[in-house]
Amino acid sequence: MNEIKKTFSIIDEGFRVEGAVSGQGRLVIKGHIKGSVTGQQVVIAEEGNVIADARVEEMTIGGRYEGSITARGSVTILAGGRCYGDVSCHDLIVEPGAKINAKVTIRR
Repeated sequence: MNEIKKTFSIIDEGFRVEGAVSGQGRLVIKGHIKGSVTGQQVVIAEEGNVIADARVEEMTIGGRYEGSITARGSVTILAGGRCYGDVSCHDLIVEPGAKINAKVTIRR
């Protein structure tokens, strides 16, 4: 698996992005994204809302995600997180209180 770069980016509350979001390192989403997300470590904060197709190394969902996720590593859905769509990953972690309504494929 690729090493996660130490860069850090944030899409803060009040920001709306339509289109493609791509980058290296950690991306924290507190705003809204509609389109596609490509990156290494993507974190959707509690206030974040994403409707997208994602190709990532790993993803943590604390807010709302709708679409397809292809992760080379893990997908973690935190308590209070909501995930709808398709998930393909190496490991899936779902905390108590999380909601998931998705077709899940675990790749080993």
